[in-house]
Amino acid sequence: MPGSLNEPRISGDINVMIVDDHEVVRRGIAEVVDRSDGMRVVAEAGTVAEALRRAVLVNPHVILVDLRLPDGTGIDLMSQLKAMLPTIRPVVLTSFDDDDALAAALEVGAAAFLLKNVRGAEIAEVIRAVASGRTLLDERTLTRRRADHDDPTADLTPSEHKVLQLIGEGLSNREIAERLGVAEKTVKNHITSLLAKMGLQRRTQVAAWVAAKESSSWRTQ
Repeated sequence: MPGSLNEPRISGDINVMIVDDHEVVRRGIAEVVDRSDGMRVVAEAGTVAEALRRAVLVNPHVILVDLRLPDGTGIDLMSQLKAMLPTIRPVVLTSFDDDDALAAALEVGAAAFLLKNVRGAEIAEVIRAVASGRTLLDERTLTRRRADHDDPTADLTPSEHKVLQLIGEGLSNREIAERLGVAEKTVKNHITSLLAKMGLQRRTQVAAWVAAKESSSWRTQ
């Protein structure tokens, strides 16, 4: 089946590059990768500049990227690699479990987000999944995490709460306007306001947040 964890689309070994400014960390990850069947480390780097130079030379299939580097960030690196080598599949490997970092990584095309306390076997599994074309980091992941944290709807007005729920039910702006008996422009104004209050950017994120919240509520019942 396409996208299976054990069936990479790549013929031969999965070539992996590791970017982290701590040599001990790099060597530990490299050991995990090199011990795993079907993959090998082809390059290491400790800075953004070094990573860009080496990535162009080896063109790895998967690159493991720390977010904090001496001359920039992993976000900077992934953004530049996306333009230079669009086939590379980036995986963030970091010590910081931060939603803003997660959102930034998603924006520049990261396929997965791992914390450094993860087990070695899981790193290998994620590399295989990402190499096979799977994306383990998506907008729904981010909105689900945010749904489990503080309630971003606390400052919404009653009208905005109604619009939020109706977006979650899949209604268009026109349908929401008809349901509430208001002008469509009023609905658009409510959406603009609730997006700002919830820290979201797009209507699709609102729908994903509602779905994630309802799923979370169902699991706790």
